[in-house]
Amino acid sequence: MARQQGRPAARPRTQTSAYSGIPGWVRALAVVAAVVVVLPLLAMVLRVDWAHFIPLVTSGPSLTALGLSLRTSAASTLLCIVLGVPLALVLARDTFRLQGLLRSLVLLPLVLPPVVGGIALLYTFGRQGLLGRTLEVLGLQIAFSTTAVVLAQTFVALPFLVVSLEGALRTSGSRYEAVAATLGARPGTVFRRVTLPLVLPGLASGAVLSFARSLGEFGATLTFAGSLQGVTRTLPLEIYLQRETDPDAAVALSLVLVAVAVAVVALAYRRPAAGRAGSGQRTTAAAPAGGNAR
Repeated sequence: MARQQGRPAARPRTQTSAYSGIPGWVRALAVVAAVVVVLPLLAMVLRVDWAHFIPLVTSGPSLTALGLSLRTSAASTLLCIVLGVPLALVLARDTFRLQGLLRSLVLLPLVLPPVVGGIALLYTFGRQGLLGRTLEVLGLQIAFSTTAVVLAQTFVALPFLVVSLEGALRTSGSRYEAVAATLGARPGTVFRRVTLPLVLPGLASGAVLSFARSLGEFGATLTFAGSLQGVTRTLPLEIYLQRETDPDAAVALSLVLVAVAVAVVALAYRRPAAGRAGSGQRTTAAAPAGGNAR
């Protein structure tokens, strides 16, 4: 009895080690998958003419195409936010007939060939399109203009924001909105003061991914907007044209586009983690206040 009383008590385990028993064949396939993605990029890096890299990427047409891509991608991202936030909110919070069909149609550009999207836009906003004749009467011509570039980029990038934001809305739940509504807050106030702060990391991630998708858009832009230098010729179109006349310039510009895309995607995947950490800190900080209130 005395020996048992003198024995120190065992410390309770406060942490459980994460399970990491990944089979060897899974690791091997993961390596193969990584090689499939990384090897072509490495081959492109080895092909770059580093001695003339700066002159190649700073030529007049290259800078013009890059500037146009950045401007149109920023405009299309803003348009995706304006249109995608209400759409994601309706899909995540509301219930109505044909909701599944609407979600399928919204996500269709994710699997639709971009050229098909460009043809659809052309037959909608073109001079002989569904809305094109009315717009032409009003003195507006969208096809083969910078506006057409923005619309093409928005068409292919909008699903990325909707998917990210709808997932964030479903994960956060609606209990905080319900509490705010019970306390007398109007739907607009609940949306601004409760819903948006809760899903801000998901919104930021979706916006960054939409920007990256817009920056790399090619097929829909070429079909709907054409390739007019300084007007519709974005960086992917410039790369495609340079491939026929100056392969070194095409490779150099491709590397620039890859570097920008990698930076954007890395930023998108860092924001949600920071948002979750901040949310956890706010929840922890708010717990004592709730306890005192009771």
